[in-house]
Amino acid sequence: MSTHREQERERTAAPPAAWRMLALGVAAQAIGTLLVSTPAYLIPHLHLERGMPLAEAGLLAAAPTFGMVLTLVAWGALADRVGERWVIAGGLALTGLFALAAAPAGELGVLAVLLGLGGAASASANAASGRVVVGWFPRERRGLAMGIRQMSQPLGVALAALVVPPLADAAGTAGPLLLAAVLALLVAVACAIGIQDPPRPAPRESAAPSPTPRRLGPYRRDAFLLRIHLVSALLVVPQFTLATFGLVWLIAELGWHPAAAGVVVALSQFVGALGRIGVGWLSDRVGSRIRVLRWVALAGIAAMLALAAAGALAWSAAAAILLVAAVTVSVADNGLAFTSVAEAAGRDWSGRALGVQNTGQFLAASAVGPGMGAAIAVLGYPLAFALVALAPLLALPLIPAADRHAD
Repeated sequence: MSTHREQERERTAAPPAAWRMLALGVAAQAIGTLLVSTPAYLIPHLHLERGMPLAEAGLLAAAPTFGMVLTLVAWGALADRVGERWVIAGGLALTGLFALAAAPAGELGVLAVLLGLGGAASASANAASGRVVVGWFPRERRGLAMGIRQMSQPLGVALAALVVPPLADAAGTAGPLLLAAVLALLVAVACAIGIQDPPRPAPRESAAPSPTPRRLGPYRRDAFLLRIHLVSALLVVPQFTLATFGLVWLIAELGWHPAAAGVVVALSQFVGALGRIGVGWLSDRVGSRIRVLRWVALAGIAAMLALAAAGALAWSAAAAILLVAAVTVSVADNGLAFTSVAEAAGRDWSGRALGVQNTGQFLAASAVGPGMGAAIAVLGYPLAFALVALAPLLALPLIPAADRHAD
């Protein structure tokens, strides 16, 4: 019996190189996320010190996300065609160059355009690093591996929460952008050296033609992928609401010192990163991404309503604790949905499908900044947070009944 278990573990073990690819993919997307998140953590500086309206600051915060929307599918298609290594390294190098160009920009429109271009370039890591995980890790280990890969986003946000406010106070908007530029260029070099495209299986021969023509892809088989895309677009609303306005809520509404508020937000992102690993591991254990995704959506409803209640009652300490919990829940779905999309699409289509997945998420996210900024201005934070709870509620009936596997 022990021999059988040892053979099973050996069969499902990932090669040592897979962990190196995973670490580089995490670093690449974390640095891209640092740039994309930087405008959100400039909001206290722009709104409270420079008097920029909250809706206008939210629009600037959405600029990198909007740029990502325009290029995610294209980066994914390029990764399907030429591989992951140069897509990640080249895109991250462009990210660094655009951040470098944005650092001295003083006019709001120019800054928004350059941040949008930086976001467009950083999308390379979002699409291609997911392919690296699917290509290097066996199915029985993908939930954990993708959970680790998905922790790159909250780690990037946590880094932004810690470094952007003090750098902005000391050097204005240029300081955080210069840091993002230097880190992006360094990690681009590391990825160019260290990433190796995953081995691709030989084409399978079949006497009968495939019922789904290759040119039509997995979207013609059933509605599974489209439903996951819609669910993810809805579940990203709480995530980006808290990432964009959580810091300024603690400072402006609850009276927290900016440094202390930054620590709380960074802690929430770090705990959220661990939560992604946990739900990925759980999905491996229960053998279903979809079942765990449904649990996360239910938890998201409760978390946003509890946060709204704490804000309405001005319970400052409780609000901070609930913010950490709500952020953890709000980011937990990404790895589950991402893995589901990659597994359902198959290796030949995973880059494009993951690009579509991220496009839907970032389309929704790009509307969160200006939309929630306006809602908060009219309704206040507690009612706006309660309104956000509708997003996971609407996602519940759209979650498919069971997982799909193309490979």
